[in-house]
Amino acid sequence: MSRHRRSIVLIGMPGAGKSTVGVLLAKRLAKDFIDTDLLIQTAEGRTLQSIVDAEGHLKLRDIEARELQRLAAGNHVIATGGSAVYGDGSMAALRAQGVVVYLRVSLPVLEQRVTDQETRGIAKSAEQSFADVFRERTPLYERHAEIVVDCDALTPEQVVEAICRALPPTTR
Repeated sequence: MSRHRRSIVLIGMPGAGKSTVGVLLAKRLAKDFIDTDLLIQTAEGRTLQSIVDAEGHLKLRDIEARELQRLAAGNHVIATGGSAVYGDGSMAALRAQGVVVYLRVSLPVLEQRVTDQETRGIAKSAEQSFADVFRERTPLYERHAEIVVDCDALTPEQVVEAICRALPPTTR
């Protein structure tokens, strides 16, 4: 693995634990941490939900793609928004910087975890249910993942351990 692919990119559904695990993983591996949802909110000066409410979910995806393609993170843990996988260009830019890890969580577990679906800023159309989004995104997560961690029965600390075991030595 080349030197410039030292970052770890976390993908998965809202509620998969990307931000929680990302912070713990960054501490464990002595890397900086980036939450791309926060990058978007900072760049736009508003919440994800306010973007969706004002301009629609496709606008949020466009902004996300722009911010992901601008991102230059040499040695970071990057927690992406759940919709990052819609942009092939975004995912190619992320993959160029690091190993892509899919935090796979089943729909029933996600539905228990995500109780604020209407205010969370999920990039989905008004007609889509959370289950619809899950079914639509799952093949995209699987296609882009280099490492998959099944997280249903794991604590965040156990997910970090599983990721560390699966990482190539050059990213640790």
